[in-house]
Amino acid sequence: MNVHYHIGSRGDLIPTISVQQNLLADIMKSHGLVHDIEILADQLPLMGTDIDKCDSDVLDIEIFPDRPDLLSGETLAFALRPFLHGTVATPNLEVVDGKIAMDVDAELASIRPVVLAAVVRGVDNGATADEKESFIQAIMDHQEKLHFALGRGRKRASIGVHDLKTIQPPFKVIGVDGDFSFTPLTMEKEMTITEILEHHPKGIDYAHLMEGMNRYPIILDSNDSVVSFPPIINGAQTTVTQSTSEFLIEVTGWDRRACEASLMLIALQLAERGGTIESVSIDAVGRTSEQIPNGRGIIHSVPQRLVNGLLGRNFSEEELSTAINRMGGIYSGMSLAPENSPTVPKRMADAAAGEQMLDFLMPRWRFDILHPVDLVEEIAIGHGYEDLGQDVAKAPLTAIPRSDNHIRRRIRQSLQGLGLIQIQSLTLSNDRDQFELMRWQHSGEVTRITNPITIDHTLLRQYILPGLFRLLASNRHHELPQGVYELGTVVRDHKNCDRVGFLMAERGGGFAAVRGRIQAMMRDLGASEYKIEPLPKGEGPWLGGRSAKVIVGDVWVGCFGEIDPSVSNEFELKVPINGAEFDVSLLNSALPDPV
Repeated sequence: MNVHYHIGSRGDLIPTISVQQNLLADIMKSHGLVHDIEILADQLPLMGTDIDKCDSDVLDIEIFPDRPDLLSGETLAFALRPFLHGTVATPNLEVVDGKIAMDVDAELASIRPVVLAAVVRGVDNGATADEKESFIQAIMDHQEKLHFALGRGRKRASIGVHDLKTIQPPFKVIGVDGDFSFTPLTMEKEMTITEILEHHPKGIDYAHLMEGMNRYPIILDSNDSVVSFPPIINGAQTTVTQSTSEFLIEVTGWDRRACEASLMLIALQLAERGGTIESVSIDAVGRTSEQIPNGRGIIHSVPQRLVNGLLGRNFSEEELSTAINRMGGIYSGMSLAPENSPTVPKRMADAAAGEQMLDFLMPRWRFDILHPVDLVEEIAIGHGYEDLGQDVAKAPLTAIPRSDNHIRRRIRQSLQGLGLIQIQSLTLSNDRDQFELMRWQHSGEVTRITNPITIDHTLLRQYILPGLFRLLASNRHHELPQGVYELGTVVRDHKNCDRVGFLMAERGGGFAAVRGRIQAMMRDLGASEYKIEPLPKGEGPWLGGRSAKVIVGDVWVGCFGEIDPSVSNEFELKVPINGAEFDVSLLNSALPDPV
């Protein structure tokens, strides 16, 4: 399985997983079900996913980042069975009691406090060498996607998968000094912890997670062989090979919920391959011994008033049961809110004492269920949107014209008159697109996302053009010319402001063509006097000597020109491109309003 991103019709970035069709077919057949591509294509959009591309071997399926439980072919198949075929949902993970123990030293409380583990035996890793190699790659891919989606780059949670037959339980987790040495994965000789952090590729990538520490976590077996140095690298001895059928999964980190979900999803992936999950006894000093993982689902209680109010209709118990079963849960019935609930609900999701509640058992690994409203969404998806209730706004609202309404209208009319198509993309972007590829500097402070879901959405954009480049790149197989523009919001110095940009991909579209468009736009905006002055070489994405800035009065309102081919190549665009970007607020203040 590979995971990549494509650009949606609005310019937004959507994660896509490539799944072998024979994998889905085999898993479905093992449960007496039929894998039907027509059923998949018809039903997947209802689940918040979609088939992006299909050939005889591979399905490219869009998976939105709020569903990390679908990021492998096996866990996707697990979720599809009740959704597509109406099989009975299994929110409880089947776990048998195991005999293996893992002792956690008290010192880990200040180094890496959450330590969880599980064993999976009897995994069918394929019949041929190609199938076995594909299986290993699928596990590695799933790990890395969970590291990003749940682990926040291994900080909250990091996963290690090991060949159980190469190590000897019981296991222990201790803290060591920087001079402790072992042979890490992909290496043939021993390295100290310090050397790994400074010279090993994974150590260099994740050394920042160990900053400020003088003691480091190490997992050892009963022979003192190193199993793992979390969250950096596994020991070479435990490498998963084509002959591996028994696995030790260990997850460490700082967020118990993220660690637990990661552990259960890897275990579920292996269980879908025929494996049996065994619990591991985690013995931490000062804490009661735990059997991990806890396969029991979690009961979520939702006010009936909230469900009926948001979805606009009353649901029978049969409808609730069917809807939540499709989403992998079980409807447990009705109950009354306990007496310690608020007497009067402060918000719609709050419950008053004695209020009627709906109880749902959902899988423990459903990391995305954070609030009662999330369960309401599950019911809506499982039931279907076609016959939900209707409602109209009950509070009349009087619109107030924007101060820049006329300039925005004239910009749209002008650019559409020039043959450009308006698009709307996300305000979320990333440093590489906004600054590195475009050769622009930060304008004031950058507003960053504290916990980004994808590496492509880490900040709020400061420029419009990068999103237009991504859109053209995703449509490069279409005929030329292609012209698009966006009039949208950017965030600079933590404040919203509006900018407009356009790109035109056309054969023979040089500086004269884009200058003509700028002159036409400025005429349409009522600019009787303005100056066009050359930009210095290397200023932004523009080609040196073929770009300029527009000055109205003494105000620099925007830039335009031919795009440097080295910039276009970064977006895999091989055609001549020209474009422009302007600050709408500066245009509004510098130009008189003729209305």
